[in-house]
Parts: sequence; C-alpha cells; structure tokens
Amino acid sequence: MEQEVLNALPLLDEKGELNQVGYAKKLIADYQRNAIKANKFRIKEWDYYLIYNGHYGLALTIADNSYMGLMSASFLDFDHKNETTKSVMTFMPLGKTNFPNTSVKGDVSFKNKAIDISFENDGVKRILKCDYPNFKEGKTLSAKVTLSEVPQDSMVIITPYKEDKKAFYYNQKINCLRAQGEFTIGDDKYSFLPEDSFGGLDWGRGVWTYDNVWYWGSASGLVNNEKFGFNLGYGFGDTTKASENMLFYQGKASKIDRVTFNIPKDENGKEEYLKPWKFTSNDGRFEMDFKPILNRKACTNALVILSDQNQVFGYFTGKAILDDGKVIEVKDFLGFAEKVRNKW
Repeated sequence: MEQEVLNALPLLDEKGELNQVGYAKKLIADYQRNAIKANKFRIKEWDYYLIYNGHYGLALTIADNSYMGLMSASFLDFDHKNETTKSVMTFMPLGKTNFPNTSVKGDVSFKNKAIDISFENDGVKRILKCDYPNFKEGKTLSAKVTLSEVPQDSMVIITPYKEDKKAFYYNQKINCLRAQGEFTIGDDKYSFLPEDSFGGLDWGRGVWTYDNVWYWGSASGLVNNEKFGFNLGYGFGDTTKASENMLFYQGKASKIDRVTFNIPKDENGKEEYLKPWKFTSNDGRFEMDFKPILNRKACTNALVILSDQNQVFGYFTGKAILDDGKVIEVKDFLGFAEKVRNKW
C-alpha cells in the first residue's frame, strides 16, 4: 500500500535516519545536508533540467557527488536523430558546490576554464545559463532559457534503503514548466517558444549505496491544448511505501501504482533499446507503446566508478487514466525512458 507523506517534518532525525517515507505532491520534508550522519563520500546532490520541443532539446546538469563533481550539457536533435553530450568532472567537491536545500528558491553555479553554468531561481522563474566552449566540433554552446509556470503539484518521493538506515533518496520531479529562450552552437541558433516548449527538473538529494540500477521515464507537452505530463520510475531502494509514478494534468497530480518498462531483448537477453517498447501498469492506468528515435548512450568504466546509461527519446502512444477517471489518450507524445546502472 502506497503511503502519502503529509507532515512537514525534517527529512532526517537526530540519528540521520528518515523521519518518514512515502510519496508527496510537494517538497514537504526539510532537507539539511548537515543533518546527514552517513559517510560524507556517499552524499549526492544534483539538479538536472531538460528543455525540449518537437524538434530539439537541451539538457543541463550540475551535480556534487562528494568525491566527484559533474557539470554536463546535451544537445538533442530529434529531427536528425543524433545528440552531443559533453561533461566536466571535478575532484572532491564534498558539498562545496553549495546547492540550495530546497528546489523552491535558490541558485547554484559552477565556473572554470571549461564551462560556465548556472541555475538561478527567485521562486517565480528559473533562469538557466550555460557557456561551454569546444562543445561540438570546436563550437561553443551558449544558452539562456527561462522556465516559468510552476505547476501546483509535482512528484516527490522519500525512499529508504533496507541495507543501510542512513542511506536515502529524496527526489522531486517537476514536469510541464513553460520554457522560453534560446541556445546557440556556433552560428546555429535554436529557440524555445512558450507555446510549444517545456522543461522539467530532476532535483535529487541523498545518500546512495554503491551499486544501483534504475528505470526512469518522463514527458511533458500539450493534449487538446492542456498541459499533460507524467513521471515513471523504479529500480533501487525500498519502494514498498511508494513508487514515483505520477500523471500531471492541468497542474494537478494523479498517483498511479506500479509501471513496468518492457524493453525488447535479443536472443541473448541483451536489451535492444531502439526497438519498440511497451509500458504496462498493475492498475491498468498507464498503458503505452513507445517508439524510440534516439538513444543518448554513455558508458564509463574507470576503476571503482561504472556508469552505463541508455536514455532513449521517442514517442508514446496510448492512454493514461487520472484519479477522477478521465482518460487521457496520446499519440506520438514525445518524451524519454531510460535504464541506468551506476556504481558510484
């Protein structure tokens, strides 16, 4: 039985263990990095933004994984089915990135010779900026995008780990932010217009165990000129009290139960990410076909760090059922789904 968190308590108690677990529709628990009692090298904090329309997208990340920092930018070209991702890594930031304790308001930035990236949030709008020399074929990526119209509800989950009481995952996903702005790569200019461009935030804070696999899917857009989106995910931690599966329509959330990513495999059991997927649910409220067009694949294997990522963009077709019984039907609704394994 899924459990909704309704009490505005500190996230952690005096022992550094979770006060409550489950899902919420707002960032209700108070996160404080200095309340963590776990090994300081296991703390992970990040903000990831994805902005896109029907033709192209831009993803920006700032992450402080304690022993390793990561600043990343991705250009996603849906029309030509290709992508460019570049990242800058730093050694032992150990919280010096100075992330805000909340997603509601606050700024975070990083600058060195390789990249200048910042996320500014005054509580009403978010301004994302990035200047990244030598991003693609020697050309500079320069971006400024404003996100606004924060919806009433978002997906929030507080996940424990059975094997370590001081490990946890506190995560918020905000869908359907209106996007406006532009980015350039050399002389090529790309614009985001508020009528057809949307942004999403993946806000993560936690203490992770070493080896994890997760599945995550998300999409934001318009259905019959109304904002619609969804967040799907599972794979690590103890999710008996809550999943992160949620639908968003007109700014309001509908909680759904368990969703399965049915990724096609070859005769040897290896995933074939660019073949059609199916999404099924145990409550029948999310049933989708997924037609991939682009796999943002990245694999890093360096000593104790392993990251195998397949973030697949494509088109969802099917139905989702809201809490009030309303059926939302979509056809070729652009979003992504991913499988990631990290040892970090």
